[in-house]
Amino acid sequence: MTVSSDDELEGLRRIGRIVADALEIMGKSIEPGMTTAELDRIGRDVLEREGARPAPEMVYGFPGATCISVNEEIAHGIPGNRRILAGDLVNVDVSAEKDGWFSDTGASFAVPPVTRAVERLCRDGRRAMWTGLRQVGAGKPLSGIGRAVGAFAKKNGYTLVRNLASHGVGASLHEEPTEIATWPDASERRIMAEGLVFTVEPFLSLGADFAENGDDPWTLYSRPQALTVQYEHTVVATRNGPLVLTMPSP
Repeated sequence: MTVSSDDELEGLRRIGRIVADALEIMGKSIEPGMTTAELDRIGRDVLEREGARPAPEMVYGFPGATCISVNEEIAHGIPGNRRILAGDLVNVDVSAEKDGWFSDTGASFAVPPVTRAVERLCRDGRRAMWTGLRQVGAGKPLSGIGRAVGAFAKKNGYTLVRNLASHGVGASLHEEPTEIATWPDASERRIMAEGLVFTVEPFLSLGADFAENGDDPWTLYSRPQALTVQYEHTVVATRNGPLVLTMPSP
């Protein structure tokens, strides 16, 4: 969507803060021995307390309030009986709706103790996201995001998963512009309009370049198998650059 009024922006800010708060609380709650279903329950409680509805469940019938992916799972993991262990890499993706507005955010969390390589991967995954976010602004090319993230990944010895893209969001969970590459894409010609709302969510990996289906209809796995992180913000393109909507409450 493209923001056209202060009321729309306020609605987007509100749901952006809610999903950011849920993500932050879930990240701080991760402990070895808990199940992903227990972690999901924490996220659901935050959303429901704020009057928000979990978007994957509402829109797609996803079997959980949030997507929780562990280690070899890189996206759309179903909350369930899997226990989180020390040393695991846990990705949490939170999206929700309130008053007709949607927002989407995510982050990866390393459960101590972890190797220095995993610590570096998490640090650089966040850096990759911000590298892309700095390319956001009214009148700028969408392709600039993928070029910048691609250059960062190449310089630091990482790969990017190239079939999980960023997307428009706001009036619905997934909308135009669709398939915004967070890798270099020579075919991308679109320009960011002022007020355009979308996600920036690169998947940075220690070797994977593709996400593939598993045994259930939802969970995606890295191919080739390699640890992968995702960090995601919902952002508005403005004349002054990116306006990040998914920031937690101060």
